Amino acid sequence: MVTAVNAQTKMSGKESTTLKAKVKAEATRINTMLSDFIQYKHLDFLDNDIETSGKLAFKSPNTVKWEYTKPFKYSVLFKNEKLFINDEGKKSNVDIGSSKMFKQLNTLIINSVKGDMFDDTKFDISYFKKDNNSEVQFTPKDKEFSKYIKVFHITFNREGHVIELKMVEPSEDYTRIVFSNRSVNIPLSDEIFAE
Repeated sequence: MVTAVNAQTKMSGKESTTLKAKVKAEATRINTMLSDFIQYKHLDFLDNDIETSGKLAFKSPNTVKWEYTKPFKYSVLFKNEKLFINDEGKKSNVDIGSSKMFKQLNTLIINSVKGDMFDDTKFDISYFKKDNNSEVQFTPKDKEFSKYIKVFHITFNREGHVIELKMVEPSEDYTRIVFSNRSVNIPLSDEIFAE
């Protein structure tokens, strides 16, 4: 039974074209972005989702930092084709150029901020209206990538901003990230993106 709260209907071709244009237009004006987020990790065998929160910082053209602050301090920085991890002071880095999955994940995250994620050569894409928002579902075409991620759901508000990101694994476990308190084109110090 479908409830009205989560009702979603498929978009027409015209509606999906309008959404893509709005998201891309909105994204072209973004040079920096800072947003709070709450991440919910849903694992089938747990009664409650694991909840973490923090801040997402983006600096054009392709630097992204996820800084978790609760319940632990942990940060992930995508910068210059590398992934820098700081786990409560223990630092490490990964060359994402050599990891296809990290590279695709980083590209999708950056492109979702930049409004450039509508690549139908890499994904089967479905468009839905959901309450007052739009939800776009991306199913990876790459067989290797789809071993890790079954589908991405990206929810946009009326202005074309990403307000929620959900990554569903083949097991149906998922990670859902909800964004709030978004600030665009504010000065962000280089220190935020220090390795």
